[in-house]
Amino acid sequence: MESAESASAIAEREKQDNQNPISSVPKLTESGSSEMAAASAMDGVAAAALKSVLQRVQQTAERCGRGSDRIRVVAVSKMKPVSLLRQVYDAGHRCFGENYVQELVEKAPQLPEDIEWRFIGNLQSNKVKPLLTGVPNLAMVETVDDEKIANLLDRVAGNIGRKPLKVFVQVNTSGEASKYGVEPAGCVELVKHVTLRCPNLEFCGLMTIGMADYTSTPENFKNLADCRTEVCKALGITEEQCELSMGMSGDFELAIEMGSTNVRIGSTIFGAREYPKRQSN
Repeated sequence: MESAESASAIAEREKQDNQNPISSVPKLTESGSSEMAAASAMDGVAAAALKSVLQRVQQTAERCGRGSDRIRVVAVSKMKPVSLLRQVYDAGHRCFGENYVQELVEKAPQLPEDIEWRFIGNLQSNKVKPLLTGVPNLAMVETVDDEKIANLLDRVAGNIGRKPLKVFVQVNTSGEASKYGVEPAGCVELVKHVTLRCPNLEFCGLMTIGMADYTSTPENFKNLADCRTEVCKALGITEEQCELSMGMSGDFELAIEMGSTNVRIGSTIFGAREYPKRQSN
């Protein structure tokens, strides 16, 4: 796996603007007292939490007979100040995930260029160009869930002359109306579209979000693994060529046991998030 974070060495498409507006994301370049207090309280804690997560990943991988260097840990840093990200960066981690375009565009210039940013939230059409132009070191978009967003990513990536953008296709394995993602039955066709009609995109695997209470998590993960089987058969590729991004703070060990190669860990590393009250438009 390219650029995987080694555990042995070192918790969704945003809602529509009227539901979860970008404007509600706090401006992270401002040193508000609440941010400073949070950073001070977490001094050193995030780095220690990262170390614990990586140890758990390694232990789970060993139980499954897998190499922990084949499992990437994405540190999900949404709503967290740059100072906390720097802690985790200074501890040796390089792979970070963000859910909001504006937040990522604000954070990226404040941190080293060797960070591998992964966009893991809902990507609206009007945010594609700001994302790709504002974050030159964007490593991947994990949430391609229809042909329209794939086409836009492909067009913008080609227009700005960047190297092919790595993408995951997001699959709605739980069947919940609140979750984004292509239906499992449409997964193969969307993957074919990306691989055959989007030359500026590089298909790398599948992504899903389990149910919030984890009651059906094993079924969700199995559904994604089944989708991978179908995709690999249709494309004539091996399973090693199709990653599985599944598992968050509450279920990443189970996800690893069920084949995940990419786990997205937020609150377990950075602490619980405090969301601002929605601002009126």
